Amino acid sequence: MSVFKSFILGTATAVATVGAAAAETNLRLSDVLPEGNFMVENARTFADAVAEATDGEVTITVNAAGSLGFKGPDQLGAVRDGLVDMADINISQQVGSNPLFGAEGVPFLVNSMDDLKAYHAFLRPEIEELFEQNNQKLLYMVPSPAQYVYLNEMVENIDDFEGIPVRGADKNTVDIISSIGMDGVVMPWGELLPALASGRVEGVATSATSGVDGRFWEFLDYIYATNHTWGSNAVTINMDVWNSISEEDRAAIEEVAADLEPDFWEVSRAADVASVTTMEAEGMTLVPLSDELMSEIGERATTVQDAFFERVPAALPIAEAYLQSRTND
Repeated sequence: MSVFKSFILGTATAVATVGAAAAETNLRLSDVLPEGNFMVENARTFADAVAEATDGEVTITVNAAGSLGFKGPDQLGAVRDGLVDMADINISQQVGSNPLFGAEGVPFLVNSMDDLKAYHAFLRPEIEELFEQNNQKLLYMVPSPAQYVYLNEMVENIDDFEGIPVRGADKNTVDIISSIGMDGVVMPWGELLPALASGRVEGVATSATSGVDGRFWEFLDYIYATNHTWGSNAVTINMDVWNSISEEDRAAIEEVAADLEPDFWEVSRAADVASVTTMEAEGMTLVPLSDELMSEIGERATTVQDAFFERVPAALPIAEAYLQSRTND
């Protein structure tokens, strides 16, 4: 073979290799939750399924534990501005961009995951529109499990909550726990454990899975199943990145998201039970709240409901449509 011919063949091979590489889309997904959290595992399951469904044309690398440098409230803007391709976003933490992002967390509006699914029938289109306004597409939503309050204090009546500094992830949560008498503090996850260690906060309002993630048994003794609010995470993708993906691969990704989302909900449900069991095994005590105390908590929280709908009137017809649908069931 002549040197010239060898050169031509080598060049053709190099061009073909570059073309194949260019056809691949490698995406970075930002997640602030720690390794082992079920939301992170869900994201990795999704990434594996996307790679398989697109024959390796689209690959997703999940970067957990805030390793890309973003905190929870930063995630929406990071995707919007193209600082990351994708993110696993705590929806309620984005209320600074639009208060309607907090509509899931209206206290005691939703009492179970089944109720939440019914609520999403009315709320999800609005959330999808909010993400579109922020230059991104919602791929799937997964709820956090039921909410708890973790304290070092044994609580028997509502006055026992008075003045305890307790961390919440968002304004709705902080408003609820403050209405009960605690001193609510909005704080991102990344700041929580040092705050517990230093005594800046003496309690946390969050899910059971987060309780395990944070090894709360090293700081706190009691678990109270208040189930005061609900919230979800959404995995989204930058719209410019989305539009750069082939139509065939976009369809495959949407199909994967739709197929996996119900399974991810069941993962969340199971993670709640398993996490409470883990915390009890580590020495924490799950304290049942009396019907009387729960009724008083709910009564106080109605002021938070009213204040939320006054502050975010766009949320009221969504909630009313959901409540009407439950009445008709």
